[in-house]
Amino acid sequence: MAGKQQAGAAVDRGSLLRRGSHSKKALKEKIVQIYEAFFRGEDPSTGNPNFWDELFLLKVNTQYIESEFDKLSGEQLVELMETINNLFYKCVEALKQESPIRIINAIQTICALIRGVFQKCVGNYGFDVINILVGFDSAESVLQNLIDRLNNILTLDYSPTLKSLALGLMLVLVTATDNISQNTVLEYIMMNSVFESLIQIIGNISLRQRLGGEAVLLLTILVQYRKHEAANPYIVKLSILDDELALTGFAQVISGSLLEYNQQYQSKTTETESGGFFAALTNMVGNMFIGEEAKSEIVKTNDSILLALYEAIHLNRNFITTLTHSHTQTVVAPPSPGPETPTSSPPEPTSQVTDISQPTNLLVTFLEYCSVVGQDIKDVSRYNNTRLCLIILTCIVEDQYANSLMHDVNMNFHVPLHRMPMRHRKGSVDKKLPSRPLASAVLDLMVEFVMSHMMKNLPFELYSKCLGIIHRILCYQKKCRVRLQYPWKELWTATINLVKFLLSNETYLVKKHDIFQLSTRVVNIFNLFITYGDTFLPTPNSYDELYYEIIRMHHIFDNLYSMALRYSNSEGQWKESAVRLTNAVVNIRGIVNHFTPKLDSWSASQHLSSLTEEQVLNVVRSNYDSLTLKMQDSLDQFERYAEKPKETAFFLQLVRGIVGDVRQTAVEKYVHSSEFLQEFIAA
Repeated sequence: MAGKQQAGAAVDRGSLLRRGSHSKKALKEKIVQIYEAFFRGEDPSTGNPNFWDELFLLKVNTQYIESEFDKLSGEQLVELMETINNLFYKCVEALKQESPIRIINAIQTICALIRGVFQKCVGNYGFDVINILVGFDSAESVLQNLIDRLNNILTLDYSPTLKSLALGLMLVLVTATDNISQNTVLEYIMMNSVFESLIQIIGNISLRQRLGGEAVLLLTILVQYRKHEAANPYIVKLSILDDELALTGFAQVISGSLLEYNQQYQSKTTETESGGFFAALTNMVGNMFIGEEAKSEIVKTNDSILLALYEAIHLNRNFITTLTHSHTQTVVAPPSPGPETPTSSPPEPTSQVTDISQPTNLLVTFLEYCSVVGQDIKDVSRYNNTRLCLIILTCIVEDQYANSLMHDVNMNFHVPLHRMPMRHRKGSVDKKLPSRPLASAVLDLMVEFVMSHMMKNLPFELYSKCLGIIHRILCYQKKCRVRLQYPWKELWTATINLVKFLLSNETYLVKKHDIFQLSTRVVNIFNLFITYGDTFLPTPNSYDELYYEIIRMHHIFDNLYSMALRYSNSEGQWKESAVRLTNAVVNIRGIVNHFTPKLDSWSASQHLSSLTEEQVLNVVRSNYDSLTLKMQDSLDQFERYAEKPKETAFFLQLVRGIVGDVRQTAVEKYVHSSEFLQEFIAA
């Protein structure tokens, strides 16, 4: 009833703002006439003590406000500073009202003022945003009141619609500049925290279903503010957060978004496969005419949720436990469409895609996501998405507790990893794999990446990170003497093929990349197996098979050594790196040089021109005792991940892209939308 009275007031009292006019057409245009008065520097409240109460009952026209700002010159903007300050102040005061209609109109007006002022001040004029928007003298008190009111809306008994709009206002504010660290208004959000309010939403089951995506997104963006320049309280608070409900809620928001993406991909893949030849042909022809932006749209929209996962894992060790919280997968409603969720292509029905009887967790969902986005990395957006995935995996496998969970034989999961189509195979997902420790799935993912991305435009950095992940897993297994039941031959074959590819394309690749460094990473993985394999390989036969593969593919290692020796004796760009490679390959050459004569001698005594695998293994087993290897230092050591300085530029660019995407989405969803009012007008 109260909503109807307020809605009526929005029409009836509007006439009070313009005496002598009762035309419906005039009433519709009344808010625009008031805005015109504001932008002329006039005070339409003069002589009307009820002006401000009545103003916020009129439906705001945010697009008109923004268009008027666009017309202003620099001098005109300065002249209107007092008017803008006053309007902003009155909007904040209106947030104290009980009327949801006034609150909605006030919030959307603030959004329009923020967008209008930032568009002018961040352009060519160099005016201080804070002074134009709220005034230096009153900035601290006004912005503190604003944040206090938003915190109240988020935490007290307000409608989820108002809570969503409050989050929308903050998203508009934090994305007002491309470089978030240049947004000086955020200093006031640093001093007056909204962290606790966001955590309360994330930890609340009912609120999280509707607002969790926006809350996680806002927190993730706030963490980026001057993260390497000054103390950021949101980084500190996130790093020490130990609220299990909030951490679990955070993980569920991320898992829900990634799961939705995986199901969309699987649904489209299933649709193509079931359509037969003509559907596949139509899809192929259609893709020829689709722009790269359209193809990568879904991937780009997941940058923000991946960044949230990265920050949680990177900053908070308590979050690691949520990665493997087991639950049975059920069909649930996805998070409400937010800035991180694509609105142009709604999810297709996917209930048939996943076996809901299989236990799953966030890490399972994330690994499947990695297997999807890592298939096609030719465009920048997917490349960066894959790079972020590998950085996240690096942080995970560096964590001792995470490794213990992933290697726990009592925690087995089925991880559906997707494989990209190649010349010799179709794209597929192996649904018949048994449940295994998660470390096996991580290794499978890395082996698949190594095998499927050997191309002249080599993704060198991604390969380096991929090999680094494998190395870290092996270091953990060696340190803790964990014998993972894994088909190690697949890993050895993949890495040897990588070396073979580097050798075959040496002339082209050496001009662009330090292929000696990448080769050294491969060789040191083998050195770990050679030196410490008896402590973590599952059986003695596995160790024998390692030697068999090295001997069988000895010509590749011989060629690798010859290439490294050639460059180490020159004065070229990669001399030092080539020298390190020649030193690293010494034990592999020692194995080849030791066993080759033994095999030749035995085959001659048996009058055999070629040997079977078992015959070679027998010779190897009987000649271990006479093998001498060089002890190599630091094989089980690695440089721990640090965002600064190596990844700083990458994250700066990534955050810029996310901020731009969120800003664009927030305008349509929060600033220009009339849907928020509809709920209360219809009530």
